Amino acid sequence: MTDTPDIMVDCPECGKPAHYHPSNPDRPFCSSRCRLIDLGEWADEGHRIPGDPVPSDDDQELH
Repeated sequence: MTDTPDIMVDCPECGKPAHYHPSNPDRPFCSSRCRLIDLGEWADEGHRIPGDPVPSDDDQELH
C-alpha cells in the first residue's frame, strides 16, 4: 500500500494552510469550526449555485 502524500491547501473559509490528507477529517478545511461555518452558509443559502429556479409543488397544476 502506498502512502497518501501530505498536500497543503488553503482553507476555503479562513485561508489558513490545511492538510488535505485522510488523517484530517475536516479536509479541505483547517478545523471543524471552519467546516461548520461553511455548512451554516450553505444552510442559510449564503452560497448558491447559479441556475433557473425550481418550481415548487404548489406552482404546478394538477393533471
